[in-house]
Amino acid sequence: MREKQKAAAPNRSLWKDIKKNRTRLLMLLVPVTMAVIFCYIPMPGVIIAFKKYNYLDGIFGSEWNGFDNFRYLLISKKLWSLTRNTLLYNIAFISIGLVFEVGIAIILNEMLHLRFKKIAQSLMFLPHFISWVVVATIMLNIFGDHGVLNNILRSMGFEGFNIYAYENAKYWPIVMVALKTWKSVGYGSVVYLAAIVGISPEINEAAKIDGANIWQRIWRITIPCLKPTIVIMTLLAVGGIFRGDFGMFYQLVKGQHLLEASDVLDTYIYRTMMSTSNMGWSAAAGLYQSVLCFITINVVNFTVKKIEPDYALY
Repeated sequence: MREKQKAAAPNRSLWKDIKKNRTRLLMLLVPVTMAVIFCYIPMPGVIIAFKKYNYLDGIFGSEWNGFDNFRYLLISKKLWSLTRNTLLYNIAFISIGLVFEVGIAIILNEMLHLRFKKIAQSLMFLPHFISWVVVATIMLNIFGDHGVLNNILRSMGFEGFNIYAYENAKYWPIVMVALKTWKSVGYGSVVYLAAIVGISPEINEAAKIDGANIWQRIWRITIPCLKPTIVIMTLLAVGGIFRGDFGMFYQLVKGQHLLEASDVLDTYIYRTMMSTSNMGWSAAAGLYQSVLCFITINVVNFTVKKIEPDYALY
């Protein structure tokens, strides 16, 4: 009898928790449903990477070809450059973005003029909503061979100083890092600003009484209190370190001669699928990309767990 009561107790407790948090669980229903539909249900399609896919036989009926699709990636001699570009760009995006996001969040928090603070935050948040198509069009019209900048230089008699940004691949790593930072820093700073607001004001008041100036309070209080948020956000970003921003790389870069400095795994997968119609080659590159992301996030999370277990994702 007692054993039955003990078994029933956890069930009643679970039901009470569900009833107590039913509003939160209802809010989770939409994102969980989307994750299941768009992330988990399509997962069996990964077998295309090991098949000679054709549309008539479908995913499960197509002929198996082992690792031939992966052999194509190696033969193409692009695997290393694609992996390098994707990794280096994302390291730059994460590191530079982190510095700017934390810095802007701290600056906004220290602003005393409330109206100016709201206007500045809105202006920095605005680029997040601008499509990469629009950004690419603006860039082309300003820095293109016949863009506004070159036309101004020609009209002033400086024909020898024309900027041919779309003919020199060396400019684009700097351009894309700058544009990515400009577009995402306002949105990313919101998370850190919320974390700063959550810091107890009593700590800062005590530091002021002890004679700490603004820089000492930032270095000794604000940044250490932001450490858990910084680690978690960095871990989440590292999980997609081998995934490029497809919209940015595809829309900004115009011309095959720029691919050496701007081609990443995402654009290569899309271009391979559209130009060759070989789903197997694209699926193999996509699986390679996913495995790299999976390994990276697990290694980084394991390292963080060893150093500071409370900051690990799992």
